[in-house]
Amino acid sequence: MAFFSPHELKKLLKRYGIEVEELRGVERVELLAGSKKIVITSPQVIVLKAHGQLVYQVIGSEVREEPLTTPVTEHAPPLSEDDIKFVMDQTGASRDKAVEALVKAKGDIARAIMILRGEVE
Repeated sequence: MAFFSPHELKKLLKRYGIEVEELRGVERVELLAGSKKIVITSPQVIVLKAHGQLVYQVIGSEVREEPLTTPVTEHAPPLSEDDIKFVMDQTGASRDKAVEALVKAKGDIARAIMILRGEVE
């Protein structure tokens, strides 16, 4: 089996019309699969560009699986971990309840807090 240095491999792939680029600064990758969420922290992400298509290769050693607490829909707002923690800290609610309130409030943090305090529905 022949081994190539990263530079040699990149040069070889370019000869076949495949560009390789490392996507820097990625803190976390989340994959939603059925009823679970796979979270990869501190990943190395490589983008392969070939024939107008992109292939993302994710390499990580810190991988964990979590159950999805809310169904994935096309209209679900993106929730950051900071927003979820903030709502939990302000209300004393569990993570599941905080996520549920944020989804119901369409990502509006103040409204999610009010929902959990029973001030609005």
